[in-house]
Amino acid sequence: MQKQQKQETMALNGDEAVALAVKQCDVDVVAAYPITPQTIIVEKFSEYVANGEVQTEFVCTESEHSAITACLAAAATGARTFTASASAGLALMHEMLFVTSGSRAPVVMAIANRALSAPLNIHGDHSDSMAERDSGWIQIYVENAQEAYDSILQAFKIAEDTGVSLPIIIGLDGFTLSHTLENVDVLSDEMVKQFVGERQLPSVLTHEGKTVPYKLDPDNPMTMGPIALQNYYFEFKRQQEEAMQNALKVIEQVNSEYAQISGRNYGNGLVEAYKIDDAEIAVICVGSTSGTLKTIVDELRQEGVKAGLLRLRTFRPLPVEALKNALENLEVIVVMDKSMSFGGEGGAVFHEVRHALYDGKNHPKIINYIYGLGGRDHSPRELRKVFEEAMRIAKTGRIEKQISYLGLRE
Repeated sequence: MQKQQKQETMALNGDEAVALAVKQCDVDVVAAYPITPQTIIVEKFSEYVANGEVQTEFVCTESEHSAITACLAAAATGARTFTASASAGLALMHEMLFVTSGSRAPVVMAIANRALSAPLNIHGDHSDSMAERDSGWIQIYVENAQEAYDSILQAFKIAEDTGVSLPIIIGLDGFTLSHTLENVDVLSDEMVKQFVGERQLPSVLTHEGKTVPYKLDPDNPMTMGPIALQNYYFEFKRQQEEAMQNALKVIEQVNSEYAQISGRNYGNGLVEAYKIDDAEIAVICVGSTSGTLKTIVDELRQEGVKAGLLRLRTFRPLPVEALKNALENLEVIVVMDKSMSFGGEGGAVFHEVRHALYDGKNHPKIINYIYGLGGRDHSPRELRKVFEEAMRIAKTGRIEKQISYLGLRE
């Protein structure tokens, strides 16, 4: 067991925390294009480059599509790569997200989650990354700036694991986290370097019969992302799914290893439970809202209500077993979605949680609240209504409305 390391407390917003973590991870290539509320990440990192604090090749591209393409190309040569984006920028990357995951390039990307147009909105919800849930990227969402810093350090170790070799998104709520100053405990450069390590490459068999590292190398030529028609394409996709399943164990392992040196863990890395063990009702959410919901759980506990909270930290791969173990014995579950699945009868997280619990022995009553679109704020008093609805259902046994909209003018 490693000894917990001495740390320095710094005042950082979420974007600055991400930039510092990337700096400490000794990244070879950063390619990016600015977009609010992500811009501070690459602005700050460009300062590190200009000041000679890192030896990273910083590429200012003409678009987000080019940024992710440059990262893919760099990762394919064996480089450690990073980018950041949000909203329309992530949407512009859409094509290359699939190419990146299909090429098994472990690019790390921070997303300062933001609403999508139209109408134009620059504030935070999860519409952008939830729209990419089937693009083959691991997705982790953080609660605060501290976790943003910690998760970037973990992300390189997860993505570059040879049993995973997949790209990863770390999502932090736009403005709520990206621009809010917090105390962040940071590890030394030496400790981060030791924890993250150097990028390891899987070995593959080439057409020449050689076993070599999986990278573009003139001395050992190979093709990445070749044409694969009916006779091979399916097998490539199945391998990606196997890598996603491998990632579940790796995320848990990395979370545990990080806790030993930092003193911080985030549940088991997949889900973070708060007073859920004896709970009768619980709320499930993603991202920064969980901080406020924990306070409401505390208040309800003082009033004798057995309330709990489960934060879904890892959305892809979906931690089905962890969800089952945490939620199966509850009476009522309220799932909160900060995005919409138009015409889908509920939000993305709601769909996934119901799916995970469908084959369980017990069937808790599950409802969905869509909230916070376009960065709409909700007071603790308003968020408490979500628990109160769960209490009503637990008492009456009746669901009057499966899907509701919190704080919406109708």
